[in-house]
Amino acid sequence: MTLHPTVEKVTGRIIERSRPSRSAYLDLIDRQREGGVHRPTLSCGNLAHGFAASGDDKAAIRGGKAMNIGVVTAYNDMLSAHQPYGRYPEQIKIFAREKGATAQIAGGVPAMCDGVTQGQDSMELSLFSRDVIAMSTAIALSHGMFEGALLLGICDKIVPGLLIGALRFGHLPTILVPAGPMPSGLANKEKIRVRQLFAEGKIGKQELLDAESASYHGAGTCTFFGTANSNQMMMEMMGLHVPGSSFVNPGNKLRQELTRAAVHRVTEIGWGVGEDSAADYRPLGHCIDEKAIVNAVVGLLATGGSTNHVLHLPAIARAAGIILDWDDMDELSKAVPLIAAIYPNGAGDVNYFAAAGGMPFVIRELVDAGLAHGDIKTVYGASLRDGAQEPYIAQDRLAFKAAPAASLDESILKPVSDPFKPDGGLRLLKGNLGRATMKTSAVDQSRWTIEAPARVFDDQNDVMAAFKAGELERDVVVVVRFQGPAANGMPELHKLSSPLGVLQDRGFKVAFVTDGRMSGASGKIPSAIHVSPEAYKGGPLGKIRDGDLIRVCAQEGVLEILADESEWESRSAAPPPPRPLGTGRELFAMLRHHCDEAEKGGSAMLSEAGL
Repeated sequence: MTLHPTVEKVTGRIIERSRPSRSAYLDLIDRQREGGVHRPTLSCGNLAHGFAASGDDKAAIRGGKAMNIGVVTAYNDMLSAHQPYGRYPEQIKIFAREKGATAQIAGGVPAMCDGVTQGQDSMELSLFSRDVIAMSTAIALSHGMFEGALLLGICDKIVPGLLIGALRFGHLPTILVPAGPMPSGLANKEKIRVRQLFAEGKIGKQELLDAESASYHGAGTCTFFGTANSNQMMMEMMGLHVPGSSFVNPGNKLRQELTRAAVHRVTEIGWGVGEDSAADYRPLGHCIDEKAIVNAVVGLLATGGSTNHVLHLPAIARAAGIILDWDDMDELSKAVPLIAAIYPNGAGDVNYFAAAGGMPFVIRELVDAGLAHGDIKTVYGASLRDGAQEPYIAQDRLAFKAAPAASLDESILKPVSDPFKPDGGLRLLKGNLGRATMKTSAVDQSRWTIEAPARVFDDQNDVMAAFKAGELERDVVVVVRFQGPAANGMPELHKLSSPLGVLQDRGFKVAFVTDGRMSGASGKIPSAIHVSPEAYKGGPLGKIRDGDLIRVCAQEGVLEILADESEWESRSAAPPPPRPLGTGRELFAMLRHHCDEAEKGGSAMLSEAGL
């Protein structure tokens, strides 16, 4: 299939722009493969420490003739998405032995949940937890005991952090191992209705808790198409999962067999141990190349995925020596049609999406339409097209069948030839207020352009207070500034969705502008988010005053203040709020101080590493 000209153009531009840094990265991992820290180079004391507690696998690890897999896990049993990983370590060790290999738990990484911390002070640790996870992954893999890796993680910052850390060990073959979404609970439309009733004061906290508990009710990932499930989609688009494994629920035979397949496969794509040589060496750093990064962007756009990935994808790319920017993503968005309508962009959740054809259908459609690169180095086959397979159990064993020829539910999943919208779900907005992202896939097109007076806040709790006091009962652009990475860690401001949704439902023209983040489940309010440069670093949001006329327009890609130019230029910026204290936020001061802008990923670690 001929590649779409826009995909070809943007990919070529990224390759050319990244040529020096990508070359340096590939040279690094090649040197790590040939001369880095490996079991054969460890001293006897080093090696003895590494297998001292390995039980039944001690002789094999000591002998050095079998592949040893390093497992990095985000397990904890407080978070539903990661709770299923509790049983994986022993299973993985058994599955490795079936292939004559061994496995060790190399380390654990923290996994915080934006769902739990949403609207709380602790949300200000969220974005920088990605840096902590990446560094934790690097620590886990630094011992030189491993010839391959399995990464166990699902949610918002966890998968990007795991990948960024693992890419610094890009000579290792690596597979991401998902755990699946929880079964569907309370319908999403009903959940939103209850939330808005609570925001209006029409029901109490007990009724709200009953609804939330019916939505988030068991083990597995939340079922809406937020950042966690967008992560899983992108791993499939980059060929880093066993095909079709993202959205299989936890705790069943198919889920277990997909984990077994991942373990078996990583033993087959290594470089060999002892006398063996690799026939099919597929190191992570070669699997994640410019084409794979473009595929991840295309998948994000085609499925209406999380806005958080306009931060995470540039950061992941940087770790592999690839330079991706928002102009690339915006240009691709104009060419890639929206073919999935998953909540919050539609009524059904990821379980309904999977039942309609899921990722095998999406991959087949995008590759065959020339919108995704088929010729990438996946962990499983000759091309990404080989990932357009649906797993199932046949005679008690894992089997695969081709993606359905047609969608099994066109209210959720449609072909490229007849999409929900002709372009993707993200827009780049630019103007005298900076550069920002808007997720348009869930916003009615009649609301893509809003001109209204500003109401300016420095804290999301002040927005809530103003709403409850009836001060926002009008056409309004709510501006919440000093929410960028350097100011307070760039928290999600998702709890503002309900009050702003109430105002919109009352007939007012409402838009939201912030240098912070909105949730990966950004919904129906036109929101210009991630505004860069941020107010704390002198960005224009610091000069906005109450009553200023603001224009937010996704149609034309505009974010601007409609003010006299000379008066605007002469204004002084508002002073930033005090530095955050409490809930451990002061411990992240170094990361806030050294981080770079949102468009580069908002990372202190990558910035200081010169990546």
